[in-house]
Amino acid sequence: MEYMALRQNRLIVNRPYKDIRNSEADKKFTQRRRRLGSSGGKPHAEWTELLKMGCKLTFVDDVLNRSFYKLGLVVGRQPGYFVIIPVLLTLLMITGYQRVYYEMDPEYLFSPVSGQGKLERRIVEEHFKVNYSHRFNVGRITRAGRFGRVIVVAKDGDRNMLRTEVWKELRELDELVQNITVSTPTGVSFTYREECARWEGQCFVNDILNLDKIIGEVERGELNLTFPIMFNPVTWEAHAFPVYFGGAKVVDDTIVSVPAVQLVWFVRTDTKLQEQRGADWEDAFLDAVGVAEDTGRFKHISVARFASRTLDHELEKNTRTVIPYFSSTFILMGIFSIVTCMMGDWVRSKPWLGLLGNISAVMATAAAFGCAIYLGISFIGINLAAPFLMIGIGIDDTFVMLAAWRRTSPQLPVPERMAIMLSEAAVSITITSVTDMLSFFIGIFSPFPSVQIFCMYSGLAVCFTFVWHLTFFAGCVAVSGYREKQNRHTFTWLKVLPESRARKEKRSWLYRIFCSGGVDPADPTNPVDNKEHCIMSFFKMTMADILNNNFMKAFVIVVFLAYLAGAGYGVTNLKEGLERRKLSKNDSYSVEFFDREDLYYREFPYRIQVIISGEYNYSDPKIQDEVETLTKSLENTSYISNSLYTESWLRTFVEYVERNNDYLNISIDTEEDFIKNLKELWLFPANPFSLDVKFDETGETIIASRFLVQAINISGTNHEKEMVKALREVVAQSPLNVSVFHPYFVFFDQFELVRPTSIQNLCYGALMMMITSFIFIPNILCSLWVAFSIISIEVGVVGYMALWDINLDSVSMINLIMCIGFSVDFTAHICYAYMSSKARSPKERVSECLYSLGLPIVQGSFSTILGVVALLLADSYIFSVFFKMVFMVIFFGAMHGLFLLPVLLSLFGPGSCTKHDDDIKLTKIEKCYPNPYCLPHPRLMLNDQIYNGKSGSPNGIYKIYSEDKDLGIGTSGEDTSESSSNQSQRRQIANEGGKRRKYDDSWKRFNYGQSTSQFQPSGELDIYGNDSDRAWQLQRYEANRLAFDSYGRTPGLGDELKPRKSSDTSPRREEPYTVTRTHSHHNLHRPRAPRRSNSHQNLENHNYISELRFP
Repeated sequence: MEYMALRQNRLIVNRPYKDIRNSEADKKFTQRRRRLGSSGGKPHAEWTELLKMGCKLTFVDDVLNRSFYKLGLVVGRQPGYFVIIPVLLTLLMITGYQRVYYEMDPEYLFSPVSGQGKLERRIVEEHFKVNYSHRFNVGRITRAGRFGRVIVVAKDGDRNMLRTEVWKELRELDELVQNITVSTPTGVSFTYREECARWEGQCFVNDILNLDKIIGEVERGELNLTFPIMFNPVTWEAHAFPVYFGGAKVVDDTIVSVPAVQLVWFVRTDTKLQEQRGADWEDAFLDAVGVAEDTGRFKHISVARFASRTLDHELEKNTRTVIPYFSSTFILMGIFSIVTCMMGDWVRSKPWLGLLGNISAVMATAAAFGCAIYLGISFIGINLAAPFLMIGIGIDDTFVMLAAWRRTSPQLPVPERMAIMLSEAAVSITITSVTDMLSFFIGIFSPFPSVQIFCMYSGLAVCFTFVWHLTFFAGCVAVSGYREKQNRHTFTWLKVLPESRARKEKRSWLYRIFCSGGVDPADPTNPVDNKEHCIMSFFKMTMADILNNNFMKAFVIVVFLAYLAGAGYGVTNLKEGLERRKLSKNDSYSVEFFDREDLYYREFPYRIQVIISGEYNYSDPKIQDEVETLTKSLENTSYISNSLYTESWLRTFVEYVERNNDYLNISIDTEEDFIKNLKELWLFPANPFSLDVKFDETGETIIASRFLVQAINISGTNHEKEMVKALREVVAQSPLNVSVFHPYFVFFDQFELVRPTSIQNLCYGALMMMITSFIFIPNILCSLWVAFSIISIEVGVVGYMALWDINLDSVSMINLIMCIGFSVDFTAHICYAYMSSKARSPKERVSECLYSLGLPIVQGSFSTILGVVALLLADSYIFSVFFKMVFMVIFFGAMHGLFLLPVLLSLFGPGSCTKHDDDIKLTKIEKCYPNPYCLPHPRLMLNDQIYNGKSGSPNGIYKIYSEDKDLGIGTSGEDTSESSSNQSQRRQIANEGGKRRKYDDSWKRFNYGQSTSQFQPSGELDIYGNDSDRAWQLQRYEANRLAFDSYGRTPGLGDELKPRKSSDTSPRREEPYTVTRTHSHHNLHRPRAPRRSNSHQNLENHNYISELRFP
């Protein structure tokens, strides 16, 4: 009895969600649940359900629903303020664009903030500051500086540049560059000779060009060029061929052919003024050489150019190329949102709200960018990918909010509908926005400034989009709601007739197709004005049936395993590092330069500096041995060439003294003698070794020194990363305080950090997404399935991005961080819909979750992909990576949500191991209208008097059957009369055919209001008891059918069933009664039976519930 009374109180759940909070019945429900827990009785299935409910931490959900409900009331009552204020705030924020600061330095953006390369450079510059004006040596620079560089090949395809006509044009190219005149904004003009970097007063020149004096002899074979170094017999200059010749073919130390020659020109950068002049000269150099190449000035050579500002220019070009696609993307998304928000009903159709959803996202993004600029955050070109993403996110929220609006009853006032809409959409849009914001804010802690800046701008944009949709877009929905309430056309805003009225009044077919819409207030539940969306029916029936097929389940699992296998293969072949050529546009002049550099100049690519810091006595043989051991250890690695290419002042000085000590007659055994003779014999100003030793202020102690080694055969970013790692490990093992450095090591640090940083961000992000989903969707199983989906999607994205020619670099890291949030969107809702379903069988759960979320997932997927498709047209690696990775995460997420998760949940989720009865076959009418009103519990007892069929009440007739299957009409109480029973039976037999027709019609009438919109869920949350209603209704119909059949076969059956006079005075039966409905109207003589509203399965008459009793 106590348990049945508890079940009776659960009927209150059928009221609207907001009405059951803090109600007395809810409190009694909780108290009786506690008494059941302490009674020591045997657990019941319902009690198990209560335990599950009690384990859910619904605090956040409750707060969100209450808060959004109140917000919806305010927005619905005064929508104008919520439309105007966001517009004014947007206009205010965009004034920050006048303070924008563009950051385009590749080193700052794509190298770690605290990378080891920057620390090593700081050590080098502390002891060996580069002097571009007087003591410049190209092998000892610490920064790229300002320079112009060309790689020249033969135009005719001949792979040998050692020809007279080629060398003549190389000399012309050199004269062209040196004679370029640059004019500054201040009116000052200069040429290369005035601003060139100098060594001992002489401009830096390409001495290799002096081969023109002997090139004729070389071409005729009269003179051989010896590799790697040769003295010019005319000028007596030492030519270091590996510096200038690329891809040279060498036989027995003799150069046979040279396919490429590179030339370099350096300018001074010691002061800010020289830095600016150097930048101006670089621009002039690029223009002049480009014009000469494009106009065909040179007949025999092809020139590829490059300068230190090239990457800056390319980043700026990337920014400019994507800007024209803003308008086309907005138009495309506008068309998509308008079309998808259209319906056949011209009143409830909301195309303008779809467009306003895009406008809201654009306004929010513009305001967020302005706010970030006001906060002093630098702007970078990659940020321009954010608006494309925000439009996709914004239109997703638009679909969710419009779906919630359509689930509300059109008969409610607009403020109430707004409150219900925001309350129902609270969790969906909040969890999406919060997960996206968290994923972006994780990126703020990345060591790469480009990732930090993008994530700050995008995180603010997501936050603003969320707020703008709750205010501006919600206000627009409220305005549209008032239009809908007045039954006005969505385009013309003129009042129109509902389609049912238009048919009755025999309006023209043109009017019915293009003008009619809305709901007839006199008959709001008629089927003409309440049509179910065909796509949602497809997901519920066809799609669910396909996925519930065992062969299809096996196929889906096989495809998933193949997907994982492909992803695993891609992970093992993942390349790391951002190659310089990928920062350029595909049609840039720099791409040809990078290709030639990789083809011809990878044999001797980097001149690496080894710095020994600290006061050491270099006259000590032990220190000399330690330095020599370190040098040989480096030379013995596979990344460094032999001693022929090593420049070591200590090695050469000691060898020189030992070899010539017979006539030098000096000693280097003491530190004083060592330093004295070193300065006199070896560190004279013309010797480059003088740049490699640093003395203290007294000049008597060496506090730092360096030597140079040559890297050899380095190709690819992975090889560069391994080289840097190996060299640092070698110097770390030395007892000396040693570091290695090259200006490009600052960039190579990203290769070392990008993998651990990405793994760390993915782990933290997945953990935070799981915690966040558990907070908003408090179900531990759901959280575990969400975590599984995130890991699966991220593994797929990482693996297949390698197969799609995407490296793991700072750009792809941005997308991986962003994809963490995107991967939650679809999977979390599917898991929660399945877990929250009250259906007994996995097949029904799959059907319900696909019916509720199939169409929104498809719409959200298409909208996000359409939002970023323009990035693919920008012809830029950076933006193409954004498109590819967003496409992959959205596609994989949609496939997980629509196919994989329903299959896995049906196999391993709740109810998968339980045997279920065969499905009850329904008539065609019941299949079309699957949700008639029914009581949540199938075994209710009725103690009050029930009319036996004589009553003319419009509420219909209830039949009460005993447990012995003695089916009939009326009641079987002891005080009922036989004559009245026979009369009732004869009346039923005479009207059997009519009752069957009425029964079928009643199904239709009670289902007219149940298919309210294309976004109407199938009860995946089931807080109103949909599933129990549906199960009980099927059983009741079967009993009715048997009753109708039995009347014709057993004419005397009614003698045994007698109506009860009064439920208050008659003795109670020993057997329980079963309450069913003979046709659609309930015939209770005192209170009117409850009806179900369009928006909820609402019991409108609570007095009716109080009169139901249990045995």
